Amino acid sequence: MRNLLYCGDQEYIDTGSVLVLVHMVVKTQRRLRKRGIEERMRICIVAEGCYPYTVGGMSSWAHGLIRSFPSQEFVILAIVANRELRGKFVYELPENVVEVHELYLDDLDWCRHKRKSRMNKKEYQALRSLLLGKQVEWEALIDYFQKKKRSLNDLLMGEDFLNAVTEFYLLHYSQIVFTDFLWTMRSIYLPLFRTLQMKIPKADVYHCLCTGYAGVLGCMGKYIHGGRLLVSEHGIYTREREEELIRSKWVKGIYKNIWIEQFHKMSKMSYDRADLVTSLYRRARELQVDLECPLEKTMVIPNGIQVERFQNLLGKTEAEEEEIYVGAVFRVAPIKDVKTLIQAFGFAKEQEPRLKLWIMGPWDSDDSYAQECFDMVSVMGIADVIFTGKIDVLEYYGKMDLMILTSISEGQPLTILESFAAHKPVIATDVGDCRGLILGNDDGEDEFGEAGLITHIMNVGEITQAILTLARDRQRRIRMGENGYHRVSEIYRMENMLHAYGEVYKDFAAVMQRPWTEEDGESVKQPEDYVGGV
Repeated sequence: MRNLLYCGDQEYIDTGSVLVLVHMVVKTQRRLRKRGIEERMRICIVAEGCYPYTVGGMSSWAHGLIRSFPSQEFVILAIVANRELRGKFVYELPENVVEVHELYLDDLDWCRHKRKSRMNKKEYQALRSLLLGKQVEWEALIDYFQKKKRSLNDLLMGEDFLNAVTEFYLLHYSQIVFTDFLWTMRSIYLPLFRTLQMKIPKADVYHCLCTGYAGVLGCMGKYIHGGRLLVSEHGIYTREREEELIRSKWVKGIYKNIWIEQFHKMSKMSYDRADLVTSLYRRARELQVDLECPLEKTMVIPNGIQVERFQNLLGKTEAEEEEIYVGAVFRVAPIKDVKTLIQAFGFAKEQEPRLKLWIMGPWDSDDSYAQECFDMVSVMGIADVIFTGKIDVLEYYGKMDLMILTSISEGQPLTILESFAAHKPVIATDVGDCRGLILGNDDGEDEFGEAGLITHIMNVGEITQAILTLARDRQRRIRMGENGYHRVSEIYRMENMLHAYGEVYKDFAAVMQRPWTEEDGESVKQPEDYVGGV
């Protein structure tokens, strides 16, 4: 018997790892028949750790993209940590989303066999190629995991995996303790093998929002069902995982290198099999090529926002004009380096008492880190620091005097584009495309001037000084805010981004012989549950 699952006011059929939107499928099909569209292109959005479970730049982007192509059918293939997140969507899914499939990387082994089976020669060679990293035989691995249900516990504890790991160990790592090495290899390959077991929904296009595990699923979809593969990287996944591993405390010494190499293998799989790989800015494209993505497959499609939504916003009251508001729109999470921001603001506040900091965004994605931030404000005795939680940023942007972003990793932050649209200057760390957004690109086509200040990451002194510099120069703030407004209005409009992706989808539709409606991608309304580029 199938179980029904309700997420908000939406009804789903619970079929294990698949949540099928019951009333939505029927409703969407009826609506499209009325419009004379019987067979539509089916696009599978493959997302890892973001949409539709968390708010943020990537999730907002995905939500808006789906809404912008209402005549096409979308399926979501979402990668989440475990079953605790099952169906816990923070977005009301658009009408043209007909299925949601979930992959849990940390899950129980549901398959048990009384008799363990060994790999044949071809299968074992594919496993060796994966561990040794020489021309990985991905298709053979996909066949092995897809053709019948297998116990991952039996595989990882079995003789075949042990033999392959032993060979890898003797070739490269014989100087370290073998038992530690073996268990590390099991922990590395468990989530990958679980990914390779996933039953992939049929689609015409697999649109992966990163490489990594999402890219593996997209490659599987293309191989099994023959669809087109599009990879859109907002940040360079391999580099981001590499940075995290280098900073991490749970992985020690040489094991960092082994984890990093595994992510390189997965990214190369996506790059080799993708029909198109997009990035947000030129430097990101260069990094993709450095990571062995063929240049001819790459394309730059910048982010875009609805500039008009940030005009005529509510400004300060006469009483509020006595203070200088510093705004930060982001999730309270380690990657945003909120602690450095708090320290820098505290030091700036000592020299400029009129300052007030507004941290706008949810903190429930990492409760322990958020509590550490709250405690830091209390212990340091910093006045005028406001944590708003999840809010409608349009009610706040107009009141800010300047915006700030202290992330240690970014792509092309929507919060910077939104700040520019609201005529606000931005202080940002030199990560991702923040420098290009604030100072302009060096391609000769951007002559709008400085729209803020750039600092090094985790540099409390530089960030403190940047806050004081703009806080004490109102005319400079206004000038920079206008420069940013002209830049975003000219280069980073949502309609430009949607037109670019519309052309990509349209080309894929022609190849797959699917109908395409020209109205798709021409206009989009900002989601009602929009909370900004957090």
